[in-house]
Amino acid sequence: MGHDEQRHPGPPPAGEESSQGAASDPIELGSEHLADPQGPEKAALLEQIANKDKEIAELKDKYLRALADTENVRKRLRQQNEDAVRLQREGLLRDLLPITDNLERAVDAARGGGNGKPIVEGVELVLRSLLDFLRNHGVVPRDSVGQPFDPQFHEAVDHVESGTHPPNTVISEFHRGYQVGERVLRPARVAVAKAPSSGAGPSKGGANGGNGH
Repeated sequence: MGHDEQRHPGPPPAGEESSQGAASDPIELGSEHLADPQGPEKAALLEQIANKDKEIAELKDKYLRALADTENVRKRLRQQNEDAVRLQREGLLRDLLPITDNLERAVDAARGGGNGKPIVEGVELVLRSLLDFLRNHGVVPRDSVGQPFDPQFHEAVDHVESGTHPPNTVISEFHRGYQVGERVLRPARVAVAKAPSSGAGPSKGGANGGNGH
C-alpha cells in the first residue's frame, strides 16, 4: 500500500504542463482563422459590384437604343426634306410647262410666215405668262429708271454725263432687277448720270463721251 501511494501520479511538472498547453494553442487559433470575420463584408461588396455591373449594362442598353432612335429620326427628317424639295421642284417645273407651250405656239406662228403680228402676239403672251409665273412665286420686278442710284438694288455699269438728270440718278437699265419678298433676287444693271465736265455740254456717250467718241 505504501508503494502504491508513492506511485500515484501527481501534478505534472511545470515544463510538461506548459508544453501541453502550447501544443493545444495552435488548434484553437486555427479554428478562429477559419471563421473569416470579413466574410459578410466581402459578400456585401460583391453584391454591390454585381448590382453596379447590372446597372451599367442597363444604361449601356438604353444608350444604344437612344442612339438608334436618334439615327432613325435623322434619317426620317432627311427623307422628309428630300421629298419636300422634290415636290417643290416638280411644282416649279410644272408651272413652267404652260410657258413652254406658248413658246412653241410662237415658233409655229413664225414658221407659218405672213406678217409679224402673230409672232409679236405670241412673244407677248409668253412674256405675260412668265411674269405671272414669277409673280406667283413672289418674284417682282423693280423700276429703276429715274430713281436715285442705290447699291443695294443697282449695279452701275456705266456713268453718263447728263445735264438733264440729277447726278447719281439711274437714266437707263441694261437688264431689270428683281426681288423676292424683301430680298434682292438680282440687282438691275444700270447707267448712272453724272455732272457734265466743265465746259462740256450734255454727252450721249459714257464717261469718255466728251472726248469725241
